[in-house]
Amino acid sequence: MRVLHSTRGAGTPGGCALTIGNFDGVHRGHQAMLALLTNEARHRGLPSCVLTFEPHPRDWFAARAGRPDAAPPRIATLRDKLAELERCGIDRVVVARFDEAFASLSATAFVDEVLVRELGARVVLVGDDFRFGAGRAGTYAMLDEAGARHGFDVARMMSYEVHGVRVSSSEVRDALAAGDMARAAALLGRPYAISGRAAHGRKLGRELGFRTLNIPFRHPRPAAMGIFAVRTFGLGAAPLEGVASLGVRPTVEDAGRVLLEVHCLDWPAALGREGGYGRLLRVELLHKLHDELRYESLEALREGIAQDVADARAWLSRHG
Repeated sequence: MRVLHSTRGAGTPGGCALTIGNFDGVHRGHQAMLALLTNEARHRGLPSCVLTFEPHPRDWFAARAGRPDAAPPRIATLRDKLAELERCGIDRVVVARFDEAFASLSATAFVDEVLVRELGARVVLVGDDFRFGAGRAGTYAMLDEAGARHGFDVARMMSYEVHGVRVSSSEVRDALAAGDMARAAALLGRPYAISGRAAHGRKLGRELGFRTLNIPFRHPRPAAMGIFAVRTFGLGAAPLEGVASLGVRPTVEDAGRVLLEVHCLDWPAALGREGGYGRLLRVELLHKLHDELRYESLEALREGIAQDVADARAWLSRHG
């Protein structure tokens, strides 16, 4: 899969089959749309292409209004979004920078300049709630009319439901906020996971007797926060069970920097003391134990971690 960070020069000879959206989480509704897109692309002999945005448009508008907390929490990092899009068979992803210039494009300019001139869309597939252009003035009817004028086809996919519930990024965020990891997994079609390269930290966990691998979450407001029973991939042939903290570590830092700290319950001797650092890991958050807590002392923190380790081990033993 090829990733481009601008719409300029992103087109291909003969055009592409395109869909547009934020795709936060790449949940089962997104997956159904992407399957339809790749099937249509193959049928027409075109590359499949996703146009997405960074930052999330709602992040940008909230920051401009001076209300960053009004933006939705982020389900997935850009790394994880791109990995899921590749897993879905997408050929090209254009990550457009959402800024003042992009936000100011009228619906007509978005079609003429981005879809037609820069991307060369031959077919455009959108969701049933798709709006575009400045002020979200562009509608499906306007897009369909523009397609007839410019020579590209337009299709719309209706809502995707699981057990009568419309699958959406908002539903996934609600499940993660509630700590309902089973519901989140049902909506995503897989366990909720975060990936990244393991980095060294302050070594406090090692001093307390619980070595951790640290993975930055590069967004100030993750959709899930707390202490979790986890499974970590990337440290060997088999995943390693563990306990992890996702949040800002209020006892020792509380600086707003979000970090996923993973403690593996049974560390393989073959890895050595430093063998996990620098590796690209994927951590599945399987069960929430509790929210982050602020402990009164490092000794209280050590005791709390010991209890979390015991609780995670018990849960993982019960659930295989």
